[in-house]
Amino acid sequence: MGKLLAIDGMHIVRRIYEANDEPEASAKATAALRHALPSFRRLLASHQPTHVLCAFDFGGHTWRHDLFTSYRANHGPLPEELRERLPAFYEQLGAAGLKIVSVPEVAAKDVIATAILRWLDENRGEAIIASTDKDLHGLIAQGALVWDHFKGEWHDRQWVEQKFGVAPDLLPQLLALAGEPSDNIPGVSKVGAKTAAKLLQSYGSLEQVLAGAGILMNPLGERLRKEREQLELSRKLVALKTDVHLGVSWKMLAYGNGQTT
Repeated sequence: MGKLLAIDGMHIVRRIYEANDEPEASAKATAALRHALPSFRRLLASHQPTHVLCAFDFGGHTWRHDLFTSYRANHGPLPEELRERLPAFYEQLGAAGLKIVSVPEVAAKDVIATAILRWLDENRGEAIIASTDKDLHGLIAQGALVWDHFKGEWHDRQWVEQKFGVAPDLLPQLLALAGEPSDNIPGVSKVGAKTAAKLLQSYGSLEQVLAGAGILMNPLGERLRKEREQLELSRKLVALKTDVHLGVSWKMLAYGNGQTT
């Protein structure tokens, strides 16, 4: 059986970039990419995958912006000094045997979700996601595992339940209720992750939460009724697109021993 390693490439690059205290922008970008390359190599050495998907955000407008023009409005753009150096960095990753996949109009997490689900649906073996993106943790319900490269720890079903209070299959519904400030996803006002978890624990699903909202004669019930459209929008925004045209085959993503299969 094979092992697919799906790497959220920009997540690694930006984490390293933001942790660098070099004051000069150009030097900071150069240093970040210089330190990022060994991180990718460590991932490969640690997990010994047969196939690797190295996903990077294409940048700019996405399908989520069509739904909500303010999506990720509080995110600063990728620093220009870093953007200018990415093509050369992609060449370095290519020399290391990695295929970069970056698709217009979608995020890297959509690319990863599409590949992970296809891999699992075809029963090809293990599926590992190198990222800390909350949305991608929902794929644990389908059989994937998430690896936090920076903390060096596995995230599985038990981790999600301890962290968020719900099983992985309910995580997208929790994020829709609570919203996601980092992506400017509204959710329901005054509903945080703990309240969202309690609602889902009590009712079992978002549909049942909304059904029960009709008889909740308190401020929470009122907000759930009043902000139903906003909640539905949030649910669409946190959902992963799983039908992305990736433009690659498993053969193209083969790595190491997988290159001969």
